[in-house]
Amino acid sequence: MEVGITNSIPVKVKKVSSQAVLPAYATPASAGVDLCACLEEKFVINPGDQVKIPTGIAIELPSQYMVALVFARSGLASRSGIGLTNGVGVIDSDYRGEIQVLLQNLGSVPVTINPGDRIAQMVFMPVFQAHLQEVSNLGETVRGTGGFGSTGI
Repeated sequence: MEVGITNSIPVKVKKVSSQAVLPAYATPASAGVDLCACLEEKFVINPGDQVKIPTGIAIELPSQYMVALVFARSGLASRSGIGLTNGVGVIDSDYRGEIQVLLQNLGSVPVTINPGDRIAQMVFMPVFQAHLQEVSNLGETVRGTGGFGSTGI
């Protein structure tokens, strides 16, 4: 059974560099689009280094109730130890600048990033803005104030 796209949103993408590669889904079932390095030449990330890699693109989300989240690519992380310095990048709906990816080499050997390499993935999600209410007490639960590891391993 083939399933068509039913949950799609229009996202405007602008190349801010002629060398930019437009984001694309690798497979029909991919959750995120791949973001590619927009570099003029290869770039080496040494162990422990934290760098900012440009993508050459900017986006316009269709609503203030949408966000684009930038995640590490699992293949790059498992093969090379490359992760995102900030864990997850948040692209707010009102940001119109170039998307840049903060990469960190957590491995023990230098990693080369070539122009056009897929360096991260971007997922589009809905946003709920909370109406925060200061209170004196919170409702009770079985877990209560149990923190890290309190529900098992």
